[in-house]
Formats: sequence, C-alpha cells, structure tokens
Amino acid sequence: MNGYNFMRNPYFFFLFLPLCLLLATSCNNVNNNQHAQHPGSKIDTIEARVLPPAEALKHFILENNFNIQLVASEPTVSAPVAMNFDTKGRLWVVEMNAYMPDTSGNGEEEPIGKVVILEDTNHDGIMDTRKVFMDSLVMPRAICLFNDGILVAEPPKLWFAENDHDKAGKKYLVDSTYAAGGNVEHQPNGLLRGLDNWIYNAKSAWRYRRVGKNKWLKDRTHFRGQWGISQDELGRLYYNTNSENLIGDYFSPGLGGANPHQQRVEGFDENIVPDNRVYPAHATPGVNRGYMKGVLDDSLRLVDFTAACGPLLFNSYAYGKDYYDNAFVAEPSANLIKRNILSYAIDSTHGREAYKNKEFLASTDERFRPVNLYAGPDGAMYVVDMYRGIIQHKTYLTPYLAGEVMKRGLEQPLNCGRIYKIVPDGINLPVPVFKRNADSLLSYLHSPNQWLRQTAHDLIVDEQLTSLVPAVKKMLRSDTSQTGRINALWVLEGLNALHNNDLLATWPNSAVMLKQQILTAAIAIMKNKQEADFWINKYPGMMNENIAGLAPYLAYLGASALQYSRAANDILIKTAAKYQGNNYVADAVISGLHDKEIPFLKRYTETVKDTSDAFIHRLKMVIENADKQKLAAIANKNMDKNLLAGKQLFKVNCQVCHGDDGNGIKGLGAPLNESNWVQGDKATLLSVVLYGLTGPIKVGDKTYQPPDVAGAMPGMNTNDKLTNQDVAYIVSYIRKAWNNKAGVITEEDVKTVRQKYKGRQESFTMKELLQ
Repeated sequence: MNGYNFMRNPYFFFLFLPLCLLLATSCNNVNNNQHAQHPGSKIDTIEARVLPPAEALKHFILENNFNIQLVASEPTVSAPVAMNFDTKGRLWVVEMNAYMPDTSGNGEEEPIGKVVILEDTNHDGIMDTRKVFMDSLVMPRAICLFNDGILVAEPPKLWFAENDHDKAGKKYLVDSTYAAGGNVEHQPNGLLRGLDNWIYNAKSAWRYRRVGKNKWLKDRTHFRGQWGISQDELGRLYYNTNSENLIGDYFSPGLGGANPHQQRVEGFDENIVPDNRVYPAHATPGVNRGYMKGVLDDSLRLVDFTAACGPLLFNSYAYGKDYYDNAFVAEPSANLIKRNILSYAIDSTHGREAYKNKEFLASTDERFRPVNLYAGPDGAMYVVDMYRGIIQHKTYLTPYLAGEVMKRGLEQPLNCGRIYKIVPDGINLPVPVFKRNADSLLSYLHSPNQWLRQTAHDLIVDEQLTSLVPAVKKMLRSDTSQTGRINALWVLEGLNALHNNDLLATWPNSAVMLKQQILTAAIAIMKNKQEADFWINKYPGMMNENIAGLAPYLAYLGASALQYSRAANDILIKTAAKYQGNNYVADAVISGLHDKEIPFLKRYTETVKDTSDAFIHRLKMVIENADKQKLAAIANKNMDKNLLAGKQLFKVNCQVCHGDDGNGIKGLGAPLNESNWVQGDKATLLSVVLYGLTGPIKVGDKTYQPPDVAGAMPGMNTNDKLTNQDVAYIVSYIRKAWNNKAGVITEEDVKTVRQKYKGRQESFTMKELLQ
C-alpha cells in the first residue's frame, strides 16, 4: 500500500490498501453479494463474503508440495501491516486500526493504532495470547526490535520506546521528520536492520543507526521503493513500486549516496525482475482502473502488478536449495504471492518469474490481502494478511471502484486480520529455542537460517558483547562459511572492534564477494586522514590484481578516502581512466566529488587528454545538475508567501513522486523541472493536475512510461481537502520553482477548468491533451 504507503503512489495505476478498521463491526457479518457479468467474461458471479480462517485456508492454491498454516487471526490480531519475531519466538505486530474508517476518511487521525505481542503458549503453532505493548498510536506502520525496546514509526515521527516488562516505558524521539510530508499513502516504512548495522527504509532516502543508549545517527542514502524492503546475505537491498515486480541494488547499501548532485547512481534502484505479469486465481475486478482496456483480461483477471509490495529475499534452506535466494513479492489486489528466481553476477543481479500462468500462492478469496512477507525463526515464510475487501484510499477512489465496493459489500467489516506461514508438505518446522550462550550465538552467525543469523548478529551488537571479539575475529579469518565470515566482519564493525589490519589480514584468502565486503567495511570505519592514507597506499596493488567485480568497490573506497586525503585524487583519476565505459566505476568516483567536481574534471582532462571520454561526459552532466540546483535554491529563497504555501502543499501531495528537486523519481513520477507541460499552457497543465494522466508522457525529447514512471497519475479533483486556492498555490509553485519560469495560476483559473470538465471521471491521455 503506499499510502499509508502501502506501495501506492499517486502515480500508480491502482492505489493500494486502505487500512480501515471499524471496531464495532463483526468479521462474520457481511453480505454475500455478487458481481454482474463483465462484457466478454465467462464469470457470472464473484463471492465477496468474509470467510472464517478455517474456510479461507481451503481457498489457497499453492505450489506443489507446500501447504499454508494459520498462525494468528482476529480477534487476536486486527489490521496487521508489519511484524517481527523476538528471541522468545513471540510475534510483535503493528496494527493500523484507524486507516479509512469510512469512505470519506473521517476519523483517520484517531489514536487507536497498536503494537501487540502475540504468543503461542501451548506450542500448537497458533498464537493464543495477546498483549498490548503500545497503544494510542496514530497510523503506525513499522517496527524494529532491539534488546531493550523498539523503534516504531508513527508519522511523522520515529520513536524509540523502552521495553518495561512487555509494556512501553520511556519514549525517545529519534526523528521528528521521519515521515514528514507526503500523504497517508506516501510515507516511509520498513525499518530493516541491515547487515552493516544501519536501519534502512522503503519510500525514504534516509537510514538510521543507534549509538549508545539514546543517541541516533541519521544519514542520507538512496531513495528506495514504496512498501516493504528486504536484503540478501550480502546486505544488498530489494524493494519495489506498485507496478514493478522487484527492484534492487547491485552494491552494498551504504555506498554511493554522498553526492546530492548525482540524480542517479548506476547499480542502485535497478530493475531486477522486469516481468510484471500476474496470474490471479479468480476474477479481480476490484482494482482502481479496472474499467480501462488492458488492465483486466477477458476473464476479469488483473494482467500486471498494481500493488506489488512486501518483497522477501528468502535466505533459508527450509524449502530446499532451489528456493534459497528466491525473491517473493506480495500482490494484495490480485490476492497472490509471486516467486522470482534470481541469478547473481559479480557486479549485477537479474531475475525471472518462476512460473508462467500460475503463482507460488494465490487465493480465490477476494479479501486475502498479503501486505508483508517475512522469514521466521523456523525458516518458513510468514504472510501478513490485512484481510479486508476495500483496497483503495478515498483520495484516489475512482467511481468505478466505488461501485465495485458498494455492489458487493466490500466496505465492511474492517477489523479482521490473519498471519500465515508456508511450510513444505511432510516437514515439521517448529520455532526453535533461541539460545543466548556464546557458543550458540557464534554458531548462528553462519547458520543457513537468515533469521537466526540476523538475530544473533543484532543481539551481539545491541548488548555490545565484546567478550566475543577474539572468537569472532577467528571466525573472520578462518570460518569455512563465507556467510559466517561476512557476518563476523560486520559484527566486529558493530562492536567497534574492526580495524584496518583485520581487513588486510583477511584479504589474501578471501573470495571476491568477501573482498567486496572488506572494501565496504574499510569505508565504514574510515574516520581520518591516517586511515584514508592506509588504504591509498594499498590501493594500487589491489587494483593491479584485476579481480572482476572489485573495480566499483575500489572506486568507492577511493571516493571515501578523498574526504580525508587529497592523495586520493590521483588514484581516482587512474581508476576512472582505466575503467572507461564502466558506469558503475564512473558513478562511484563521482559519488566522492561533492563540490569538487570542477577541479577534478580539470585535473582529469589534463591527465587523460581525451575529450570524448565517457567519464568526462558523465561528470559534466553532474556539474550541470549542480549548477541547476544552485539556481533553484536562489529561486526558492525569493518566493512570496503564496508560493511558499504552494511549496508546503507540494511536499504533502506531489514530492513523493516528483522529488523535492522536481526532477522526478524513477518508477514513480516524470520530471516537473524544465518540463514543457509545466511551463506551457496553464489550462492543459491544470487538466492534468485535476483529472490525472494515463499512459506515456513526453517531456522534452524523452517519453516516460512504465517502468520509468507509473502507469497513471491520479488527479486532485476528487481530493476534497484541497480547495481551488490550494491547487492554484501548488501549480503556481511548480511553474516558478527550480529552473521553471512560467506565470502563476489563480483560483479563477482552477474554477474555469473544473467547470469545463464538470462530471469528468476518467484521466486524460497525452494524445487527448495534444489535440
């Protein structure tokens, strides 16, 4: 969803999950309405009734040799959107109970969200007790567990709450602007504890790290995804947008985010699985643009992803080796979970859908809404199911979908929720007892079970178990498992016990993927000129090894060293020249040149003497963008109060797709900065803003269409919280912001366009606008 961010974005074809809860409504009290036959469809009726958990299990169609088991259901849990296991095998669940209490959204700000702890006390596999750890929350969306408390995202704030005997104790404000701006469907989420000891988010360009008891670091990184985030055993991140199956990074997540003048860094935000086709098990007319040609097939089944979310990179052997490193993606509007098979090169990752014409899991129950996927302590995949009918926030609700909702009684009830786990047939996967003794913790670090690895790693760091340092250093040098050595490396980094000599001693007998981690860790612990010069002296020898896949990491190492030592200039010039045409290397070098681009370009051209050099072209584009940013900053400073009001409204309603610099966000929105549409005819622009745009859009010389942007941009006409004057402020701002120099828009201009198209429901197309 995105929107509370469930992978939705006002730029996406179908907005995702309204998390609505009506506490007074019973889950067993709903009409069994039917859907009229669609032209060309062979389906006469579609059941929309609420199914009790035991019956819902019968509606799943699963990959051969697998079955699905219930772990929790209402009233033990309601409106679940995220979860985590603790070391006691208990489930911590985020309940977003106030989302869309009715079709007008009245009461969304009520503080009725919760974080609850579920426990299986009789060990039958089903959670039977419920404790409320934290309540009175407004729209909570994510948690992250620590040994002494939790991070909880409650927009716009990020809190740390101490654990006082399973009740929230003292609260500390970590970030007052964690989810500032954006509407309810466009705010950060995830709170994934990365291999590198930082916490990463979807729908965000920020990462966090705890230092000591109450100090938190906040650091800019790459903007990633919409709803849900996962990582592989090398710590590389995976995410998606509503309409894109799987996106991810080729390199470690802490790299490449240091230069704000770069609009995009090659190797990050890459399309891992380009195939977006889905195969529902039943008709799925309840999608926002289901009336449009090509959205549904002749049997009313969704054709492509419209609410992709909750990706899980599955690093567990519980399903056998063929499923290890597979990526699973939830699609709640089509009631299914997709399996993707990934293949890994030294410097890239690619994938394909596991099946054609079917899915790993699909349900014929229209209310099955998988919104997040997790690997559990037992190695199984766990599914968070919001279990509801309505899947659209009122801001973007089309009349078509509103009709679908009302026709079949899908608007209620809204207080259901299920959690499932998927297990292989004939195999018992009990939740293991997590042991905290030293030998167990060390053994977990090279476990084939990703939950055990990560949990042991986090616990050692959280509790600063420095007594384990000698054993962990031994593991780094000589463990038989590469996974164990990689985890040992980052555990030492988290204990502040990793030093350059440790890394250098590990280098000779390491495979290339471990060497990539060594270089990443060297960057992480580099804090001064002495440490930078240490690696500058080693750099030529490592580059001369000519190991495939190391060049980008070496470039990132040199770029980091440049912060502390000018001597890094020479090695960066040699690196860029040696790997001409390698965009990964070029962007890695440029990532360290913030405000040093022009003098570096001068030195580089003096050395290389080749004006056609691809690196020169790439660096000049970044310099040009830096100049535009400076001019835009000046323009923003000179804005009057009306334009400043428009800027604030833009942040809430538009920035999440078009970026704060107006240059657009890949997979979401096209650029507004220097756009011919923004600076052109004001009535045409207002038509798009008010009624939306479907299909490709040509901005300048480039045509934007999926996957570069979303398939459609919803209009503001149905947003009753935006007045005509508000719309005028927004549009005036984008016509004056950045490098745009068009005239302002008046309230009367907005009224005129609304009157001209009064009663219009469908979005415009570029062809229609050009006519």
